[in-house]
Amino acid sequence: MLHSSANRAFTLVEMLVVIGIIGLLTGLVVPSLSGVRATAMNTRCLNNLRNDFVPITSWMQAHRGQLPMAEFLPAASDAGPQGGLPALLDGYLPKDSDTWRCPSDHDDDSLATGTSYLYMPGLLRWTPNVQFDVVQLLLALAPDTSDRERDRIRTEAESRLVLNFLERDTSGAFGLLIDSQDRHTHGTRQPRNIVFLDGTAREAVVSGESGDNEAVD
Repeated sequence: MLHSSANRAFTLVEMLVVIGIIGLLTGLVVPSLSGVRATAMNTRCLNNLRNDFVPITSWMQAHRGQLPMAEFLPAASDAGPQGGLPALLDGYLPKDSDTWRCPSDHDDDSLATGTSYLYMPGLLRWTPNVQFDVVQLLLALAPDTSDRERDRIRTEAESRLVLNFLERDTSGAFGLLIDSQDRHTHGTRQPRNIVFLDGTAREAVVSGESGDNEAVD
């Protein structure tokens, strides 16, 4: 009488089928996990922007509603980042706080400035419309006005003009803090994570195509 073997081995075909199934499952699972991780990083970035908004409002409350006027990015130096919004708000939020950096930011240039986010008022203050009004105001000052007083008047005027612009903006293209690079999609530069004057943080197209905005709050 013939008896079948109790320990039957896999055939070559069966092994190839199993390997193929494992490869197929891996191909399905790995992109899914990458997508979950990217979504989590994006959410953390938006939370960072919301947290960075808090010291801005605290500063405004302490300065009669003025916007902080600082460079749009700190300057990188051998001694570390110099100037910029993180330094100006250091009394409200440590300038080395992790919230100043996007969790997806591994760019050496960004890390050298100490922040992943552009401060838009620091750019808007130099637009022709703002500077034209500021220059007209400075020209009307008395000749013996001190340099310190001129700087104070200039800063207050820039703050007021930029704040008025942001309050009137309906395009959804201008916020307070914006991702300095697109780190959350596919390198297309759009959209970016932005925190706006009302404290909401969302992905938005910086070019002004407000119809493409996607709220996350």
